[in-house]
Amino acid sequence: MNRIPESQLVLAKDGSVYHLRLQPHQLADDIILVGDPNRVALVSSFFDEIEHKVSNRELVTHTGFYKGKRISAVSTGMGTDNIDIVVNELDALANIDLKTRTINKNLKSLNLIRLGTSGALQADIPVGDSFVAGQFALGLDGLLHFYAGAASAIEQEYTNTFIAETNWPEKFPTPYIVKASETLLKKLGAGCHHGTTATSPGFYAPQGRSLRLKLAMKDMNHQIENFSYKQNRITNFEMESSALYGLSRLLGHNALTICVIIANRVTEQFSDDYQPYIKKLIHQTLDRLVE
Repeated sequence: MNRIPESQLVLAKDGSVYHLRLQPHQLADDIILVGDPNRVALVSSFFDEIEHKVSNRELVTHTGFYKGKRISAVSTGMGTDNIDIVVNELDALANIDLKTRTINKNLKSLNLIRLGTSGALQADIPVGDSFVAGQFALGLDGLLHFYAGAASAIEQEYTNTFIAETNWPEKFPTPYIVKASETLLKKLGAGCHHGTTATSPGFYAPQGRSLRLKLAMKDMNHQIENFSYKQNRITNFEMESSALYGLSRLLGHNALTICVIIANRVTEQFSDDYQPYIKKLIHQTLDRLVE
């Protein structure tokens, strides 16, 4: 019996996982992930019943029932570093006995569905009532490379082609591309634009924005916009999906990101009134989950 030491599996004083502050019985198998902690209450406002409400820092969880199906809504905060914490702790809740600190013999597969906002990288994807389901995630963050076995999750030919055709700088983190859950894409992604969601390690220069500081790769967005691989385009920019897809693939979970397009980086359009579309996406996703 391989016991995971205290410094590796960090628990709070009450025995909950350290950052999420959740106990295993407080988590459902179907999980809606949102970046904004305030958005958790919007998701759970559709629930018929709420069993648990737990919060710690920017990490908020509401678990309840929607049309008879048990669902958790969990906020992650922004960035792949937060996704690293959240996905590992969700997996620990599902697949590790927190009392004995040993991995369960029978492993559980969670459904992790990220609903977020994003900027389109193609001129034909409109701002507003437009959803993009990420068939693939392109990681510009480098996080997955810290994990042994990462190569088994990465679409290597697609990744290598991207690196070569965009003249990706060697001093930048090595990109990686991971596929979404085909099951979730089929169940939840109907009617959405499909494409590759690019995940950036920042909001400004890593997404081609320049205020007072200049860009190291001035044509980065142009290279990304014009790249395609076997008819797969890079459709949008955000900050979480690559780590979500990569870690989920390694841990045996199903992952999918669907984003509301609130900006278009090509046409320079931006919508500051996107809340009705977020609400529509949440409602649509919950209904499809229970079908």
